[in-house]
Amino acid sequence: MTDATSLALRIERASRVVRAAATAKPVVGLVLGSGLGAFADQLDSAVSLEFSAIPGMAVSAVEGHAGKLVLGSHAGVPVVAMQGRVHLYEGHSPDQVVFGARLMMALGARILVLTNAAGGIRDDLEPGDLMLIEDHLNLTGHNCLIGENDAALGPRFVQLSDAYDPGLRALAQRIAERAGIGLHSGVYAGLLGPTYETKAEIRMLRTLGADAVGMSTVLETIAARHMGARCLAISCITNRAAGLSLRAPDHAEVQETAAAARERFTALLSGVLQALGQGFAS
Repeated sequence: MTDATSLALRIERASRVVRAAATAKPVVGLVLGSGLGAFADQLDSAVSLEFSAIPGMAVSAVEGHAGKLVLGSHAGVPVVAMQGRVHLYEGHSPDQVVFGARLMMALGARILVLTNAAGGIRDDLEPGDLMLIEDHLNLTGHNCLIGENDAALGPRFVQLSDAYDPGLRALAQRIAERAGIGLHSGVYAGLLGPTYETKAEIRMLRTLGADAVGMSTVLETIAARHMGARCLAISCITNRAAGLSLRAPDHAEVQETAAAARERFTALLSGVLQALGQGFAS
């Protein structure tokens, strides 16, 4: 049995367990990053499963990541949400890092909304700001599509020139403007972690065109695009990157800032889901 076939079978086994607990078919998947998982607590008719109860799902050990899969609805839109995620720096393989995203696609989600906490590099990005990801730099040194491809999951070669769907980005911008929520747009650099970047690395990233930096999201986006999903991603800028602030980056600041931005983030995410619901209804 090939590794690719084994992955497809693991995803199917996990999806059967989830469907046995919650029969509703989601149309939108959410990945809720550091300090942002509370949105899933607001879902209607929610059913929650610990990652540990789902075969094949790795369990996050990072503070601020609850490690639960929640199925429910918001504004009439069937949703499946990951409260937290696992990361490469925890020692997980790329396949394990994207397993949750692939599972949500297997359950029926055709749109994946990703969120994360990120360090701001561009001068106008301050802690508490929200940034729509328009493109990314995969500097993790990994790709979840390496190895034999399983055509049942997606094509061998995946086009990423519009990895972050232009239509969804335009929708998010309209929702933000209507609600009076400041929403920047920029390029996200995904690095391996768990160390925060050096000052020299931040200077390098700025030269490469990165506006914000973090330790997640890019592999999940690749996996979702591999399976044909449309992606929207939003960073909460939780700190200024190394060398750009008097305060050195730390995880406590990340959680504090994400919590302070939660109301605006929740309003934006709610508005996007409501708009998507109207689109599905039409």
